[in-house]
Amino acid sequence: MPQSNTEYLQILPFILMGSGIVISVIIEMFYKKSEPVLGWFSVLLFITVGFVSLASINDSAVLFNNMIEVGGKPAIFNFIFTFGAAVMILSSMNYISKYGIYFGEFFIIVQSSVLGMMIMAGAKDLFMIFMGLELMSICFYVLAGLNRKKIQANEASMKYFLLGAFATGFIVYGIALMYGSSGTTSLPYIFENFSSLISNVLFVTGLGLFLIGFSFKIAAFPFHMWVPDVYQGSATTITGLMSTGGKTAAFSVLIIMLSAVFANNAANTFEPYFAGISVLSMLFGSIVAIAQDNLKRMLAYSSIAHAGYMVIGLAAGNQDSVAGIIFYLAAYTFMNLGAFGVLSIIEGKDDTLLDINSYAGLNSKSPILAAFMALFMFALAGIPPMAGFFGKYYVFIAAIKSDLTWLAIIGVLSSVISVYFYLRVVVYMYFKESTVNFSIEKNNTGLLAVVISGILILVFGIIPDTLLNVIISVLNF
Repeated sequence: MPQSNTEYLQILPFILMGSGIVISVIIEMFYKKSEPVLGWFSVLLFITVGFVSLASINDSAVLFNNMIEVGGKPAIFNFIFTFGAAVMILSSMNYISKYGIYFGEFFIIVQSSVLGMMIMAGAKDLFMIFMGLELMSICFYVLAGLNRKKIQANEASMKYFLLGAFATGFIVYGIALMYGSSGTTSLPYIFENFSSLISNVLFVTGLGLFLIGFSFKIAAFPFHMWVPDVYQGSATTITGLMSTGGKTAAFSVLIIMLSAVFANNAANTFEPYFAGISVLSMLFGSIVAIAQDNLKRMLAYSSIAHAGYMVIGLAAGNQDSVAGIIFYLAAYTFMNLGAFGVLSIIEGKDDTLLDINSYAGLNSKSPILAAFMALFMFALAGIPPMAGFFGKYYVFIAAIKSDLTWLAIIGVLSSVISVYFYLRVVVYMYFKESTVNFSIEKNNTGLLAVVISGILILVFGIIPDTLLNVIISVLNF
């Protein structure tokens, strides 16, 4: 039971998000034209929760019998989740009517998925992690197939559900083994006794299965097989949320589970595992993306490569790497949301205008969209002074400090390869003549989402130390 009412005040972000979901359901039930209202209400809700979380960033506490943490790292993750979701909702307001999913429940499911992400990031118990994961995952399965009349959406939803359930089996079995060997699901207790537990074969096996399950959630090779088809079949703005918020939530759990390594300088038993999937993810994602003409599939393979870059930080296993991963996640969220936001504005009905040839001569049709798309491509490629460059830089430096220079070198080589398919889009927009005649529909909210993403990318890139210092200040290892 709570010690006092102050605990309820400290979990205000969760209370606000939960209350917002209930209010949204009531609006949907009793108001016939609820969609526009729910859209703006969702944006307001996400921004409010984000600011409330940031306000408590220096008041870190573990509440409810060591079940959930507030403030500190979870506050930064909550900012990424909520502001990213707000940008996604702005992109979606006009898009979902074009896609055929202009339903009030769309907004409610997005809110519920963000609540799941928040629970994952603040979890201090294995069951809290699982509860947050399932809430987020079930929402994503539904969002992927929300347009029931579209075969590709049904296929995406079914593939995501079946493979996601398979990965969840690994996680549940891992939790069972860790509980059986430690006698508890409390993460603080596990971390305190980590040095002795890591010599227990049963515990190591359980933790290994747990990490494998979350390797699926971050879309790391060879657990990536669902990514291209699910990203292509789902609505473009939903894909943006899955590739950013979902990935960030999964990485927040991996950081939590490896806190004992980061805090106590304990042996990073899983360093070879992380190094291996990092190399494979970076090279596979970068090389296969070169052959993609569909931009959603290209960004899907790009997502696999970026997961590989961030996993370098998990292999490094030091505090610098954690700060680097969180910075990278913040930058990647808005880089990717911005890119998918541009795609959603240009995309025609029935998934048309998604191949790279459609972007030939885009500068003459819409100079603003072409400029922002170029900005996002440069950022994703890691070209300075964009935020993407500093995300990779911080992770690579952390790897070098942990004597993993070879891993950082492979990361640099993979980045060089990726420059080709990112700059290819820019070349088509500015140096190729248009071969497809189409008009871009007016979409003010979608353009606002793109502009916000672009501004954040530039801010994070021009003054990266501001965000990095905030992240370092709350790392309570």
